[in-house]
Amino acid sequence: MSGKRPRPVRRQLVTFAVIGVINTATYYGFYLLFLIFLPYLAAHVFAFLLSMTGSFFLNARFTYRTRPTWRKFLLFPLTNAANFLITTTGVYVIVDVLHQGSRFAPLAASLAAVPVTFVVSRWVMSPARPAARESGKDADRDPEGPAVTDPAAGAVRDTGREAVQEIA
Repeated sequence: MSGKRPRPVRRQLVTFAVIGVINTATYYGFYLLFLIFLPYLAAHVFAFLLSMTGSFFLNARFTYRTRPTWRKFLLFPLTNAANFLITTTGVYVIVDVLHQGSRFAPLAASLAAVPVTFVVSRWVMSPARPAARESGKDADRDPEGPAVTDPAAGAVRDTGREAVQEIA
């Protein structure tokens, strides 16, 4: 193993995957709860919305180390739009076309959506878009100021252009 630090994208992908597992478990718990008194598609929609909210805060804090803002919160559903379409279509196909039952359908359907969700999530949660970096404009700078994590763990400063890890 080389002495180089892992690339930020690799770290983000691993963190995103771990949060995805937590999010999937949360979603699935809500789905099973709602399935008791709602049709499967309604249970899917409500569980999806609740778990997406939790996913936003977890990914802002741990994956992208950025301050959650209203702008990012309102854009975050874009990260799940493709996920929602893929999983909803998958659940429908598994249950109504393949007749495989509704209990495990969302877990199987979610696998195909993960790569698309990561790419869009990274785009939404990044401090600045690549085009803004090239033009020198801070297109997505947080008006509240820099995002800073626990200094004992290594501070992260969001400059509006890039997140800079400071090793303590």
